[in-house]
Amino acid sequence: MSVSANISVEAPIESQIQEIAYDGTEIYQLPPTLSEHLAKCAAKIDFSKTVNDLDLVKQSIKKEDEKKDDDSKDAAAHFQSSLWPWDSVRNKLKDAFTEVCVLSDVLAIAKEKRFMVLDPIPQEPPEVKQMVQVYARKKALASAANILLTGAERLKTAHTDQGGSRSAPDFHIELLRLRRNWRLKKVSNTIIGDLSYRTAGSKFMHPGMFEVTKAEDDDNNEEGAVGAMGAVGAGGVVSVQKLNSALRVNVPTELQGVAFIKVITQKDQGDLCTATLNMMGSTQMCPQAGAWQQTLEFAQNVLFCKELFNQLAREAVQLQAPIPHVVVGNQIRATLLPGIQLVISLCHSTSSDSNYSSEPIKDHDHVLEHSLHQLLREFHHKNTHHPFPHPASAPLGPSKKRMLAGPSAFDRYELLEMTKSQTLLEQIIAQAQHIFLRRRAQYVLDTLAREVKDPQITSHWNAMNSPTMSCVKINITSHGYDANLRTSLVIHVKERSLKCICRDGRIMHMSYEMQELRDLILYQISQHQIICLQNLAKCMAWQILSNSSHLGIGSVEPLGNASSCVLASPNSDRLIAVQVRCDSQIDVKVYIAQSPGKDFFPGSLVQGRHWEHLAGHFKELRFDKMEGKNFHNKLEFLMASLTSQT
Repeated sequence: MSVSANISVEAPIESQIQEIAYDGTEIYQLPPTLSEHLAKCAAKIDFSKTVNDLDLVKQSIKKEDEKKDDDSKDAAAHFQSSLWPWDSVRNKLKDAFTEVCVLSDVLAIAKEKRFMVLDPIPQEPPEVKQMVQVYARKKALASAANILLTGAERLKTAHTDQGGSRSAPDFHIELLRLRRNWRLKKVSNTIIGDLSYRTAGSKFMHPGMFEVTKAEDDDNNEEGAVGAMGAVGAGGVVSVQKLNSALRVNVPTELQGVAFIKVITQKDQGDLCTATLNMMGSTQMCPQAGAWQQTLEFAQNVLFCKELFNQLAREAVQLQAPIPHVVVGNQIRATLLPGIQLVISLCHSTSSDSNYSSEPIKDHDHVLEHSLHQLLREFHHKNTHHPFPHPASAPLGPSKKRMLAGPSAFDRYELLEMTKSQTLLEQIIAQAQHIFLRRRAQYVLDTLAREVKDPQITSHWNAMNSPTMSCVKINITSHGYDANLRTSLVIHVKERSLKCICRDGRIMHMSYEMQELRDLILYQISQHQIICLQNLAKCMAWQILSNSSHLGIGSVEPLGNASSCVLASPNSDRLIAVQVRCDSQIDVKVYIAQSPGKDFFPGSLVQGRHWEHLAGHFKELRFDKMEGKNFHNKLEFLMASLTSQT
């Protein structure tokens, strides 16, 4: 008994693979739409059938129609349409092909000179008269000279109307000087200038346009006074200079006045450091420039500050920080460290007697000021200077480093690292964090150098530092014993951490808490005292019996530990025990013992006289009453005294 089963044959659901990415991701080709499927089916039609084939088909159809007279015309039409459904399309394409062939033949006949002559009929050359040409040239030169003389007379007349004085301002000369420094164009009999940074790669939407007109004689003095007003000096005082000018420069209202960026670092509502950004600083008037020069410079300064603050505010809203940044009005608040905030404010005033322009600058930080300038200017530079090779007119592709990722065999991690970049606000926050951490480190080192007199602590800060990392070398020495031992360590101050490299190659990482740095310096002081004492004992022929960097005696301190060293005289009849503890301050204790011990009593349990050569109990000395300038000098006198007693 046969069993029948229905089998359905379907096309595979998976699409073809179009591209395989660097990380192995497969990109599939989308299935074709109805229109694409129709075009694909139409491409399979064979239009190479000749007319004879169609005639044979028609004759066969006619014979069948004669045999079947009972069939209707609709059935024949239906049979014909089902036999050749693309007949109308083929006929239209054939007609179009015929028209193109005819047009091609016409063009070929027109281009061939053997079928059609297109050359003009030659004529006799006219008679050339030399004197006529000479007179024509003289007339042309005379008309050109007349035009130049007329222009010169007009300039002389305009100069005479102004009083004939050479010191009087001239409109054309002033306009020429203005055109040398600023971009100008003429729009419907009006001279328009541009203050924006769009040619430098800026994407700020403000047009920054200003209008240039000719100042009247009565308005020269007024224009000079208004144009020179608003110059901010180094101390924040507004200076006014009255200069005459033949130009009147009309700046938009939103670009008038004085604007600057104020950067403040606050801790518990108290200002730690303040920096004020002014693009020009103390601007001096150029002797050849008029009052319009300062007017345009201050207008461009306002535009620069507004663009910078707008970019920072946009980034502050977009960044996902652990503690969100706050943008309120003309102020941006960002958290640097716990309890420490960075406040960036845009100050803009259109009046010369405003508090913004007369406010004194305290604790001016030139590093942050320079950084705020450089970050925006580098942003403009990157928008216009793309790394080569890049196309001249087509859209820009990947960078040069990314194009070399294939031959260099970069992995996924390296490709992701290339896509990461810091925004302006992130770079400013990183620099502010570094500046604050560096000042904290300087304060801790200076405080320890002032409190600890023995040994001496010297800090050497590297002058060539990056905006987010500084380097300081710390030397710990004892006065008079520099050749004996010098303890050196290097500390890298970064954004939120410290890195210490010791002399023996050990590397220690610390957080932004300065107590860790203080404990490290105190520990290095303790180690320096013990190691220097051992070197001194070797020079004086004393023996080192024991040495411990972490002595487990005495009271347990929350921070720090004790180091100890036990020394024996050359005859081994005197012992010195030194204990140095560094917790909140340097605490030194010195003990001595001698042999044979005076408290030794032989008995029945102790047999032999050699036991009496053991050292007796240690006695503590009053270290502060001992003679000597410092720790090592006192111990040197002590070892010399005990050696001489033997």
